[in-house]
Amino acid sequence: MVQDRKTDIARCQEIAPGVHCQEIGKGISRSNVYFVQSGASWVLIDAASAGCAPLMKRTAESLFGANTRPASILLTHDHPDHAGSARELARTWDCPVYVHPDELPLATISDLSTVTKYANPLDRWVILPLLRVLPRRRVQSMLSKSSLKPLVQAFDPEGGVPGLPDWQCIHTPGHTPGHVAFFRPADRILITGDALLTVDLNSIWSFPLWALRQSRHKVSGPPWYSTWNRLAAGESVHLLAGLEPSVLAPGHGVPSGGEDMASGLRACASR
Repeated sequence: MVQDRKTDIARCQEIAPGVHCQEIGKGISRSNVYFVQSGASWVLIDAASAGCAPLMKRTAESLFGANTRPASILLTHDHPDHAGSARELARTWDCPVYVHPDELPLATISDLSTVTKYANPLDRWVILPLLRVLPRRRVQSMLSKSSLKPLVQAFDPEGGVPGLPDWQCIHTPGHTPGHVAFFRPADRILITGDALLTVDLNSIWSFPLWALRQSRHKVSGPPWYSTWNRLAAGESVHLLAGLEPSVLAPGHGVPSGGEDMASGLRACASR
């Protein structure tokens, strides 16, 4: 067990000064979280799947010292593979959780009408039909457990990024209505959530290759089956490509830089 913990923490890599990326989770629910330092404080961007809080807490202590806690937890969006451990971490660290104002209805969900309003294809074809045949009390319990209310709050995108004064918030709607990316202009580091990935989850071949951790990665937009508005998602890809990042740090896949990433990003935007 001790060796497993050391191995998991070792997977946390510094991809830019003060920016550490860790891939957490199992199977297709694996996602990247980012420990981002700014001055004497730090922020966690995204919170992986449920059950991953202890690993993130150990990693934070390995980076910043015992009993450390972030200034805030920032969520690029409120899907369960990016926000699943936010509730537990916020309570453990006694810190706020922030989302874009347009994401707040999803983060504080209380009934099926909200799921219906912001449904993506997976919701419409699988999730909602299943929820509608379950007992109402059980559905309410499930929604309550996934809701971040009252821990989450909306931040003003024009007022700066909470805890990260040297970063900018970029509203990138499409995958979800309030999806955001985070950009550090000084060195053009771009944390994209699921607005841009370095693994193609829209290909049936991506799943076995991704599971085997292949070294070849392709810049891609978000998976269509879990994307709320594909037109808006495409516009967000163009917006992010226009930033010409030096490092693309995605929610899924390996953070990438250099000309291969740049050409892949241009190709993705052209599609």
